Amino acid sequence: MNDQPKIAAKAPLAVPFAEPGVPTIRNINWAGTWALYRKEVHRFMKVQLQTVWAPAITTLMFLVIFIVALGGSGRTVTLRGEAVPFGDFIAPGLIIMGMINACFANASFALMVGKVQGTLVDYLMPPISVGELLFALAGSSVTRAVFVGCALWGAMALWPGVHVTPAHLWAVIWFGLLGTSFIAFLGVLTSIWAEKFDHGAAITNFVIGPLALLSGTFYSIDRLPPFFQAISHANPFFYIISSFRYGFVAAADTNIIVGSIVLLTLNLFFGALCYTLLRRGWKIKA
Repeated sequence: MNDQPKIAAKAPLAVPFAEPGVPTIRNINWAGTWALYRKEVHRFMKVQLQTVWAPAITTLMFLVIFIVALGGSGRTVTLRGEAVPFGDFIAPGLIIMGMINACFANASFALMVGKVQGTLVDYLMPPISVGELLFALAGSSVTRAVFVGCALWGAMALWPGVHVTPAHLWAVIWFGLLGTSFIAFLGVLTSIWAEKFDHGAAITNFVIGPLALLSGTFYSIDRLPPFFQAISHANPFFYIISSFRYGFVAAADTNIIVGSIVLLTLNLFFGALCYTLLRRGWKIKA
């Protein structure tokens, strides 16, 4: 008879890694997406004097020039037969223009600087999907645009003779998000294509800048000849600025339903295009 105590069979050790082909993160990696979003927000907030306050002050200078230097305080602009004080007309356009520029600058920087500095692998190696990567990059850019817009709104609210109290808050939020998300996708697309800072600067100077300035920010397109009105209606930035202005003055150069349809279509198209290019690794992966 064996008096030795029986040794219990050891339980099999847990395998630290899943079997090949078995996903360890199912559905949406919220933790990874949130981490990348926070990283991108922290990146531009560390230099907020340059990324938030400087663009806000630069855009505010346009308001000072048009209201003070050019004597626009007593002028009015007619929108669909309704007279709007020039200061109230130009302020919403300047707010969304500042948001557009800040949003594009942020979205076009992330992947491009990764290529230049050789840190692109930091975006490709984490266990997040292409959709989660795109969402984090676009979401952080929209966040920066919101910060710039809030800074501009606060400054303009204190400016004498300018009224920026929203007439339709839902329109301000809706068209602000639609417009900046479209610009964010456009910025991510530029970041995918660009291989050096000159490429990003070229898109900013020759595409974003002219489209923003020639979109009815400083004037009503009703005063333009028919040919130039048609050109303005072909400018997607026109629908962003005109529809966003509707949220403040309850009047616009275009039908806001048409503006919503145009901006939704642009968001779906450019979002799908960015997703496809990121998934294929065009100019991203060897």
